[in-house]
Amino acid sequence: MQASATEADLREVVAFRIGSQEFCIDIRAVREIRGWTPTTILPHAPAYVIGVINLRGLVVPIINLAARLAVGAPEPDARHVVIITVVDDQLIGLLVDAVSDILTVSPSAVQPTPQVASEATQAFVRGVIMIDARMLRLLDLAGVRPSPRPST
Repeated sequence: MQASATEADLREVVAFRIGSQEFCIDIRAVREIRGWTPTTILPHAPAYVIGVINLRGLVVPIINLAARLAVGAPEPDARHVVIITVVDDQLIGLLVDAVSDILTVSPSAVQPTPQVASEATQAFVRGVIMIDARMLRLLDLAGVRPSPRPST
């Protein structure tokens, strides 16, 4: 029975690339992965929100994750991928360069974010996962999503 307890602790993550950098998110937050679709621009949205798309009747904001994480912000094209995620009951699309893997990791594989990282990095990255020669940053989707605007 010990093996099944260990299996219950395992989690799956979706690994993806932004430029030469690798990141991942918990697969339970992923609703679907789709190709790039042009967006409708929202006036006065943060610069990293590139617009919204219609996803089967739902309006979904699309975040350019490269811009949000300050790792460059190329113009989206047909090679890009949008990961549709659920964050606190809200659908949010993440524009990334490519999805590379679905990996199974144990909680012990997630190392804490180094203390030398900036506060912004600490807000976005929950930990670092080392798999073979790869190092993936585990993103905290609550930190990535746009902050709610104050009511006026």
